[in-house]
Amino acid sequence: MKKKTLNIIKNDPWLEPYTDAIVGRHNDALAKEAELCGSEGTLDTFANAHNFFGLHRTADGGWVFREWAPNATAINLIGDFSKWKLMKKYALKPKKNGVWEIKLKPTDLHHGDLYKMKVTWNGGEGERIPAYATRVVQDENTKVFSAQVWAPEPYKWKVRRFRPDTRPLLIYECHIGMAQEREGIGTYAEFRDLILPRIAADGYNAIQIMAIQEHPYYGSFGYHVSSFYAPSSRFGTPEELKSLIDRAHELGIAVIMDIVHSHAVKNEVEGLGRLDGSYDQYFYGDGRREHPAWDSLCFDYGKNDVINFLLSNCKYWLQEFRFDGFRFDGVTSMLYYSHGLGQAFGGYDDYYNGGQDTNAITYLTLANKLIHQINPNAITIAEEMSGMPGLAVPVKDGGIGFDYRMAMGIPDYWIKVLKEKKDEDWHPTSIFWELTNRRADEKTISYVESHDQALVGDKTVIFRLIDKEMYWHMMKDDDNMVVARGMALHKMIRLVTASTINGAYLNFM
Repeated sequence: MKKKTLNIIKNDPWLEPYTDAIVGRHNDALAKEAELCGSEGTLDTFANAHNFFGLHRTADGGWVFREWAPNATAINLIGDFSKWKLMKKYALKPKKNGVWEIKLKPTDLHHGDLYKMKVTWNGGEGERIPAYATRVVQDENTKVFSAQVWAPEPYKWKVRRFRPDTRPLLIYECHIGMAQEREGIGTYAEFRDLILPRIAADGYNAIQIMAIQEHPYYGSFGYHVSSFYAPSSRFGTPEELKSLIDRAHELGIAVIMDIVHSHAVKNEVEGLGRLDGSYDQYFYGDGRREHPAWDSLCFDYGKNDVINFLLSNCKYWLQEFRFDGFRFDGVTSMLYYSHGLGQAFGGYDDYYNGGQDTNAITYLTLANKLIHQINPNAITIAEEMSGMPGLAVPVKDGGIGFDYRMAMGIPDYWIKVLKEKKDEDWHPTSIFWELTNRRADEKTISYVESHDQALVGDKTVIFRLIDKEMYWHMMKDDDNMVVARGMALHKMIRLVTASTINGAYLNFM
């Protein structure tokens, strides 16, 4: 490819000095795609690991189970069907390339059976939940997680085809478990019946759901994922999640999943930490293995098997549950060897100084390309704070291919204003600049606060404005100046933010 032909460089002449790096990354992604897909294949035909690995019904009504575990010396299925003891009939056989397999009769397993793998390796053994398990449940008494055989009647979709309305995209960010007013954990069914109608009535045309992928610690808000293919059973069954999405589509609401491919929980029994006893099966085996800030493990995006696992994961959620797209979590952490920690990103040199993780950039580029191959109307969003150019530029133009990037500087700006300035020191020119300071060739999602501000060690904007008066002066006939000021500024902040959007607006529930 000739230099200076990519539109990302044509549209921003300041990127011209970095042409080699930009063209190089673009060509890296094309080369990896060719390596994975061959001369005649596509990413769509490549990303099918979920149809091969895991537990599946066979044509004769039996079962086949496969796992990729190259370091294992033996694998057995244990569960309700074996009274949780080792039985020869449930021993997997080794195949090529680290694949293990077992074929079972129809009566050997039953819908609802709990099970795990007993994995043995040189120097150790342990119980493990399969990497491709699509149903994982927690025992209410022991708190132990197990995979579950899940083979109900297929869900019958009411809406066969759905096309999101993105003119503009108005997103309601939500968490199923916290969405109800009652005490306890909310359910998919309750959200479908009680919350979706209110979201539609308020004029939103999309929801962005947190904490879908199974996670052992509820307090992680879904960001320490253990089972990447299993919708969290805390909120109900997979069919109830499908029903929620189906109902949203009936109401004209797109459903975006908050997908976590930036890291994984460190748990070994529940998660991928040492699935086959090794430290480097899915993750880096050296000093890069553990995320220095998140107490989690970092995927090795340089491995084709890991790319296949993650790309297939995108395809699985799109096709099996009919999600309309993804908000990729922690993209900044993926883009840089430093995870973006302690970096100011004050100029273009910071994006092209050799500290960028080319393997992760290649993966994200391929993920966006795959998602839009499967569904050209799919929505992809990057949670990214460094401002790397090209993140939300199409792949064909030299970008990474997201449709939108989160305008993460906007909520930070509002928090800074509320913390440091008197009302009379708010300057309209400053507000307008901060709300419209963005790249001309990339669409952004403007927002005042997301879960990052409202849940993770901070206050909501309304609480920052009203604080303790929230508890005593929110009645209709209570004329309190602190509350009146707070509510007025709260409305103004959201109005001016929503009115200056560049494609999309988000509001946290």
